Amino acid sequence: MSTGPEGREDVLEGRLPVHIFDLPVHEIRMGYRSDVYFWREKLILERDRHNPRVLMQVFQKKHAVLCGVDEAIAILKVGTGYYKDLDRAQELFSRLLEIKAEMRRVRYTDRERFLTLVGERYEVESALDEIWVDQFHELNISALRDGDEVEPYEPVMHIEGPAASFAHLETVYLGVLARRTKVATNVRRCVEAAQGKPVLFFAARFDHFSVQGGDGYAATIGGAKAVSTDAGAEWWGSKGIGTMPHALIACYRGDTVLATYKFYEHIAKGTDIKVIALVDYHNDCVGTSLEVARRLGRILWAVRLDTSDTMVDRSLWEEMMQFDPRGVNVRLVEKVRMALDREGFPWVKIIVSGGFNPQKIALFEEQKAPVDYYAVGSALFEGKYDFTADVVMVNGRPEAKKGREYRPMRPRRR
Repeated sequence: MSTGPEGREDVLEGRLPVHIFDLPVHEIRMGYRSDVYFWREKLILERDRHNPRVLMQVFQKKHAVLCGVDEAIAILKVGTGYYKDLDRAQELFSRLLEIKAEMRRVRYTDRERFLTLVGERYEVESALDEIWVDQFHELNISALRDGDEVEPYEPVMHIEGPAASFAHLETVYLGVLARRTKVATNVRRCVEAAQGKPVLFFAARFDHFSVQGGDGYAATIGGAKAVSTDAGAEWWGSKGIGTMPHALIACYRGDTVLATYKFYEHIAKGTDIKVIALVDYHNDCVGTSLEVARRLGRILWAVRLDTSDTMVDRSLWEEMMQFDPRGVNVRLVEKVRMALDREGFPWVKIIVSGGFNPQKIALFEEQKAPVDYYAVGSALFEGKYDFTADVVMVNGRPEAKKGREYRPMRPRRR
C-alpha cells in the first residue's frame, strides 16, 4: 500500500540534508531519547517475531505553521531499523555512554586521556554501526512541508512500514514537530501583525542554548528577518544580528554616545554591520536618540527603544493621564520619530523591543506607529502545539483507536 507520492528516499528530495541536524544517532537507535514504552513496544514485536506493516498518522490540534518535518524525516532516516545482535549493541551502547561521560570529565584536565577516549568512542560507534540493519528503505512516507499552514486535526505525515523498525522513534520526531511548529507559528503571527515590517527573533536568552539551531530555523520558516545568535542562523548558513546591550553602556559609565561609538570603532567599522544605539538607559529615549544622532551622524543606522514596562519615559511625564505611558508605547515612538526628523535625521530607523507579541504589534500597526523593525523575545516561545501519532492501518486494513481513523492528507499546490 502506498500512502502518497513520496516514498523511501524520494521523501528526502528538496528537504534539509540529514547532516544539518547533528542527530545523536546511536541514542536515537537505542531508544535512549524515547519514552521507554515505545522501546518496549519495539522489543516485544521483535522478540515475538510479529512485525506487521502499519500506517502511522501524525497530526496536531490547532491552526498552525508546520515546521520540523524535515528533521522528523531525518530522524526516521537514521533511526529506522534494528540491531542484529541486540545484546551486543546494548553492551556497546553502555560503554559509549561511559566514554562520553568520562570525556566530559577530563576534557580540560587530562588532554592525553581525552584524545584516547576520542579514539575509543569512534571504535565503539563504528562497532554499533556494523551491527545496525538499516530499514529506512522499507518505509513509505507522505509528508507536508515546513512552512505549510495546517488545520486542526489535519494529518501532516503518514509513515508506512514494519512496526518494529520505527516504533521507538515516536517520542523523538513528535517532540521535534511540537517545538519547531510552536516557534514557526508564533513568529508567523507576529509577522502577519507587523504588516510587512521586519520581525527580528530575539528569543534565544529565554530558553536553553542547545535549541538555538532549530529555533532559528523555525523562526525563519515563520518569516523572521533575522535571528540574534550565530547558532540560530547556522542551519541556513547565515550569522546572527544584534544591537548593543545595556551592560556595554554601563561599562562606559552610562555614556550611550561613547558606547555606541565604541561599537562602531571595534565592531562595525569597515563591515556591513549596522550601528544601532540602545537609547533607554537613562529613561530618556528622545534625548538620548538625539544625542547619539548628533554625535555619530550618518554612522548611526537605527535606535532601539527597550523601555521596561515598569517605567515611564521622561518625554511622557507631562502626558501621564492621557494613556498608559509605561514601557515602549506608540506615543513614545512617535516622539522619537518626530524629534529625529525635526533635527535632520530622517534616515535613522526605529527598532522596538520589550514585551512585544502579535497583539501588541497589531495595536502599534493599527495606530500607525512609525516603527521600522519589531524585535520579539519570549512571546515566541508561548503556547503549545502537541503532536500525536496513531496507527490507523495494519497490513493494509483499517485498525485504529476510536476517533483516530485514517484520513487522507490534503494536497498542496507547490
